[in-house]
Amino acid sequence: MATSALLNSPFFYSSSPPPPLTNRKPISFPSSSSKSLFPPRSSLNPLILSIHHQNSLITPNCNCSSSSSSSSNDSNYLFAKQNRFFFFSSAALDSLLLLCASIALSISLFVVDVDSASAFVVSTPRKLQTDELATVRLFQENTPSVVYITNLAVRQDAFTLDVLEVPQGSGSGFVWDKQGHIVTNYHVIRGASDLRVTLADQTTYDAKVVGFDQDKDVAVLRVDAPKDKLRPIPVGISADLLVGQKVFAIGNPFGLDHTLTTGVISGLRREISSAATGRPIQDVIQTDAAINPGNSGGPLLDSSGSLIGINTAIYSPSGASSGVGFSIPVDTVGGIVDQLVRFGKVTRPILGIKFAPDQSVEQLGVSGVLVLDAPASGPAGKAGLQPTKRDAYGRLILGDIITSVNGKKVTNGSDLYRILDQCKVGDKVTVEVLRGDHKEKIPVTLEPKADES
Repeated sequence: MATSALLNSPFFYSSSPPPPLTNRKPISFPSSSSKSLFPPRSSLNPLILSIHHQNSLITPNCNCSSSSSSSSNDSNYLFAKQNRFFFFSSAALDSLLLLCASIALSISLFVVDVDSASAFVVSTPRKLQTDELATVRLFQENTPSVVYITNLAVRQDAFTLDVLEVPQGSGSGFVWDKQGHIVTNYHVIRGASDLRVTLADQTTYDAKVVGFDQDKDVAVLRVDAPKDKLRPIPVGISADLLVGQKVFAIGNPFGLDHTLTTGVISGLRREISSAATGRPIQDVIQTDAAINPGNSGGPLLDSSGSLIGINTAIYSPSGASSGVGFSIPVDTVGGIVDQLVRFGKVTRPILGIKFAPDQSVEQLGVSGVLVLDAPASGPAGKAGLQPTKRDAYGRLILGDIITSVNGKKVTNGSDLYRILDQCKVGDKVTVEVLRGDHKEKIPVTLEPKADES
């Protein structure tokens, strides 16, 4: 039974080769009634059986007899030798394939630039809802248009007296055109000695101020960046906005660049005051999208990804988002930016007066705008409006109180600014004033500011 043990051993392929045929004794096989020496055909490798059959070494049902001749014994021995050879070849082939697979896997881990742990991780594709896909697409398409603005100021060290340039604030902005114009809020760049603009690809450029409008809190910068890095934001309209419409704000709150917040338009035609001059800004958009310090100057987008406003201010006692944010409408911004790009300034008409706070006029029990000063070189001074002054005894003599302009009632300073915003330089307006105990109508020709002429 030594031959049977050799064929059934799992390590037979590592044994030494059999001795020569001439030195071996013929193998005597048991009678046909006893158990066969070799395993049944069903347990043999089909490949081996087919090869044996093609070479006529065995028949499908081999039934050996004890009276076989010497040539039959040699044939049986040859069959045993060939059978062991084919078993050895099959095992060697399996080992070779396993070795090749191991080598290929090892090479792939070294050649392919992937994390070794994630190479065996199969992640299922994330399923998003339709509105989520729209939001993701909007953010990806508009993020390259949003920039990060750093406001740098010159400071002198108290001990070494060295002059240092330190950041004093930051904000957001967006690309207006391929010429490198960047639009932001004026209060973002106010008091800066230098400005730096960081694009979406983290490249930073020095920025120059093209112009600004303090009354509307709008400023335009310019950077010398390659045109292929500048992606202008699509400009929409704000005249047809509706309360409840979905909006998106992209900015850099607290220095966290390219942050997206969502909300709805919670109010329209609001009015806020400019942080620089106190002049009212009309038709402001109110939104509940989270707007925090650092969002100023960033875009407010509609659901199609078009610009509808500039995020400007928030109503919050703590300084953080309280759910009430304000954005300057794009219809107002567009006209201002065009003037700043073309002329470097905004030509806005003025009366050329200084007026008293609204609370002071209310204490007098009258309604209107009290003229405190009307320089003789200004439009109102030339037309003959009377300022507030003191007589020889030091008593206060009130000046003219403006009650209407072009027939439109004026109850406070905001009303006066609102009317003037609808006029142009060179327009002649009729100003109705209360002088003493009677009213007068005085024609005034509007002029630009002295530093804008």
